[in-house]
Amino acid sequence: MLPYLDQSTRSAIPPLNIPLCADEGVQTIIYSPLFRGRLARAWGETTARSDSEAGADKYFEATAAADQKIVEAIGKVAEERGVSRAQISLAWLYRNPVVAAPIIGALKTSHIDDALAALSIKLTNEEAEQLEASYTPRVDVNVKNSDPKAIAQMAATVGIKIAIPAASK
Repeated sequence: MLPYLDQSTRSAIPPLNIPLCADEGVQTIIYSPLFRGRLARAWGETTARSDSEAGADKYFEATAAADQKIVEAIGKVAEERGVSRAQISLAWLYRNPVVAAPIIGALKTSHIDDALAALSIKLTNEEAEQLEASYTPRVDVNVKNSDPKAIAQMAATVGIKIAIPAASK
């Protein structure tokens, strides 16, 4: 399985899939566990990459208030532990027994360092509850709708043109 699983989009995996994977011994490789870097930095902070993908913010407008609370909770735990936000976010992910590995999209060696350091962080149940308290269920914008018109419209918001099959028009 190659699902999204991070503190913001965790409902992108249908809720029964995680227990099913555990029961069947299936491991998952998690795509974008740092939510396009949003879980690795303070709310509102940008990077050169996020600035270059400014249109991507439109994907997350509907959940911005809830996402901000999650980012702030991550920051609080990270500060208390004296580690990076990325390390706390990945440590939360590693708590899940069906996670074999994340695809972190490392652009710098520090991203790899954070991923490795997170392996040695064992969050307490209280910390995990603190991180999970602000989560609200949402539709994963990446698989929101299989309607070709809706997909083309969503892609257009970030400058990607997708041809709509004639049968779907």
